[in-house]
Amino acid sequence: MRIAIPREVVAGETRVAIIPEMLPLMIRDKHQVVVETGAGHGAGFSDDEYVEAGAVIVSQPQALYEDSDLVIKVQPPAMHSSLQRHEAELIPEAATYIGFLAPLANRELIKMLMERKITAFSVEYIPRITRAQSMDVLSSMSTVAGYKAVLLATGRMRKMIPLLMTAAGTIPPATFLILGAGVSGLQAIATAKRLGAKVEAFDPRPLVREQVKSLGASFVEMEMPEDVETAGGYAKEQSEQFLEKEREAIRARLPRVDVVISTAQVFGKRAPVLLTEAMVRDLRPGSVIVDLAAEQGGNCELTKAGETIERHGVSIMGPVNLAATVPVDASRMYSKNVTTLFKHLYPKPGVMPDFADEIVKGCCITRAGEIVNAQISTALSRETG
Repeated sequence: MRIAIPREVVAGETRVAIIPEMLPLMIRDKHQVVVETGAGHGAGFSDDEYVEAGAVIVSQPQALYEDSDLVIKVQPPAMHSSLQRHEAELIPEAATYIGFLAPLANRELIKMLMERKITAFSVEYIPRITRAQSMDVLSSMSTVAGYKAVLLATGRMRKMIPLLMTAAGTIPPATFLILGAGVSGLQAIATAKRLGAKVEAFDPRPLVREQVKSLGASFVEMEMPEDVETAGGYAKEQSEQFLEKEREAIRARLPRVDVVISTAQVFGKRAPVLLTEAMVRDLRPGSVIVDLAAEQGGNCELTKAGETIERHGVSIMGPVNLAATVPVDASRMYSKNVTTLFKHLYPKPGVMPDFADEIVKGCCITRAGEIVNAQISTALSRETG
């Protein structure tokens, strides 16, 4: 099998899909790996490292795609500015793609993949089950985002974080409120605690209470519903009545908080609004909000994706693609996850994916000119209907 690793073309993307140390897992099964010149530069991996690991370096992107059986990327295929062609058009017909797809937001891309009969595996749809944990790209990238969110907040806030005993008196610790105790939220808690902050966390799922407390944070209590997450481990969309109860519980904490890091998202849907403009007014001047749900509409109704704004004396940060700001480790984790998925799909030379397998079935979006993922098919048909 000829496996192509292109250089990412989306602006600001510094990650690479496969790092050199993962290549032997593919090459020892007699696969040929071709890597575009400079594909790993943004993450600190040179062309020479890829050559030493057994890859073939290709300088022309069109030549990279030609005759490839499998293309592995980070970002969904996009318009290639230097070639003036879409990357989906460069992937050979009936070939295979592994990477992010964001299918609900990229309907034209899905249409192109179908027309070219490309078998496309979307890494964000890997089921969150025990045997797929080592392939869980979303968790890996959320780990990076949670860590970086705390650093962004500390660079923006006007005070120090830890409790300090000085000759000039005692400086109290900063207080962080983390909204959502998923992977990114838990990493934000751990990072803020390491820096010496007082940390509180809120999540509508009672099961995460012990995880929050084990990291040294206090858990904000409220009356919880029983049905708050899907069988796949994602948060469920809640009613407006329940969201209002959440906002009441959160609002009570805001006057004593220096930083709010919001991470609440509902997979495939708009993020819930947990911070209204009126609630932003409750924060002290100089406070900071880092909204990790900015790309999904934001947990704060004032958030602007990709921007930092100031309202009512509060800085509201809407960072996007935070994983690309830590490309070395983000690429390491992504590469490990994707290589594990690859080995699951192709365990031996000549063995094809088992499309009845739960993991394969869950993340395969298109195949043989059709949308084969029931969740995506249903969602798109509703939009067109």
